[in-house]
Amino acid sequence: MIGSLRGTLAARTGQTEIVVDVGGVGYRVSVTTRTAASLRANGSDVFLHVHTHVREDALVLYGFVHDDERRCFEALLGAHGVGPTLALAVLSALSPAALSTAVIEDDVETLCAVPGVGRKTAARLLIDLKSRLDLPDLSGVGPVPESGTRSARSEARAALVELGYGPDEIRRAIEGLHEELGVEEMLRLALRELAAR
Repeated sequence: MIGSLRGTLAARTGQTEIVVDVGGVGYRVSVTTRTAASLRANGSDVFLHVHTHVREDALVLYGFVHDDERRCFEALLGAHGVGPTLALAVLSALSPAALSTAVIEDDVETLCAVPGVGRKTAARLLIDLKSRLDLPDLSGVGPVPESGTRSARSEARAALVELGYGPDEIRRAIEGLHEELGVEEMLRLALRELAAR
């Protein structure tokens, strides 16, 4: 199995595929849009943490600039019904910290914002990833909030979904609110913010 690659960026063969030249051998590597955007011009040095995915008809390399992305990718692959394409899409849309925060907060809406993820898939992912993600290491958000605060935020999100607001609107309205607010106050302030927009 290939665990990492160090070489030069030889080519970009697609939005999410690159070729890394390692000692004269070109390795085709699938990457997230986030990783692709972080790479410099052709000929520049590249180091990628790699997940080697073996299928009956192919051996595919998936590369990540940071090892926490690779670990998140492998956690996603272990979730029910998630293949490499969907796992890459999730990590293209969400950083490991954002994904971990969504799992900690049971934030279905954030996962639904990923192309190809519906509400059922998002709900199943939240359950599967709680046991698969090493949340203290990957969250990057400090201590896990008290369960009451977490449920208040989740309840406020659910209420806004019922009122017909979209995931992006809800995220913008709630993100700046203090953690200690209750559901009613959080919802009132979020609705005021949404009305102002």
